[in-house]
Amino acid sequence: MSTDNHRVLIVGAGQSGLAAAHAALELGLRPLVLEAADRAAGSWPRYYDSLALFSPARYSGLPGMAFPGDPERYPHRDEVVAYLERYATALAERGAELRTGTRVEAVRPAGTSNGAGGGGGFVVRLDGGEDLAAAALLAASGSFARPHRPALPGLDTFTGPVLHAADYRSPASLPGEHVIVVGAGNSAVQIAHELAGERRVTLAGRAPIRFVAQRPLGRDLHFWFRATGFDRLPLACAESLPPSPVLDDGRYRRALREGRYRCRAMFTRLDGDQVTWPDGRRERVDAVLLATGYRPNLAYLEGLGALGADGRPRQRRGLSLTHAGLGYLGLEWQRTPSSNTLRGVGADARHVMRRLARHLRRSRQHVRA
Repeated sequence: MSTDNHRVLIVGAGQSGLAAAHAALELGLRPLVLEAADRAAGSWPRYYDSLALFSPARYSGLPGMAFPGDPERYPHRDEVVAYLERYATALAERGAELRTGTRVEAVRPAGTSNGAGGGGGFVVRLDGGEDLAAAALLAASGSFARPHRPALPGLDTFTGPVLHAADYRSPASLPGEHVIVVGAGNSAVQIAHELAGERRVTLAGRAPIRFVAQRPLGRDLHFWFRATGFDRLPLACAESLPPSPVLDDGRYRRALREGRYRCRAMFTRLDGDQVTWPDGRRERVDAVLLATGYRPNLAYLEGLGALGADGRPRQRRGLSLTHAGLGYLGLEWQRTPSSNTLRGVGADARHVMRRLARHLRRSRQHVRA
């Protein structure tokens, strides 16, 4: 199987994959984007119904296409889906090839059998059995398909439904009167606030919720991120920063003060339909929702030897430490605090794609030699 030394194969057509395709076109490469879903919008169509962006439209566009409408508004999930699909159409008109309904099953190095990266490109096996060759590969498959479900004590004995935020759509997703939401981030608080309109809700977390004003001094926080350079903070400096706080326009703290939902330290155990809190108090609970985050969805790289024992990629700043020509995009804290966001993925895409283009140039020189 011959390798096309101008083609870069991109796995995933969400914000990261589309930004990567744009960067590839700008560099004169031929991107082929493979998306398992039936539309080029990544995981956005499957997020919960009430989701709105934490960043204003002004800061939520990908390279080359501003987000439409009032730049100070906070777009809804469905607006993001429509924007990404328009972006994908524009990329296709420029020459990017996008295949939806195409799942990548496995990747192996081209021309090798032992999984060692020799810089000779990759063979990508699709779920229908087709093999594709590429001189460079970029994994931009996100994490939504791999929700993190921690081994909480007694969770396997709990008799009620346990739902991850990835499967939550609206309050109708959960039955009963008392719901525990596990987590302390933006999704946990947003969902708890929504459920509190119809349920008794307890937020349980290992650390207190850290609220941050969404519009300090009358400007959105993302304005200050740009103005201060926080969004460009190098990873080496950012690793010691605490987890992301909850952005609040006042509604979440106000609801907490009014008792619409409550916050407690993580329970010590679930047992049947009972929860035991650290003070020994027990009470009935009808459902548990895990807003406990995600892990990189990279199972198709397991046979390549590119992942660590925990399933995370062995990479630095988006470039593989194990295989020349392999890159990553959309990982949390990949290069900066904004690496896995709409506002920040474009800069990462340019960084990684420039280096993959350099690898492709070296590969062509090697072939000619």
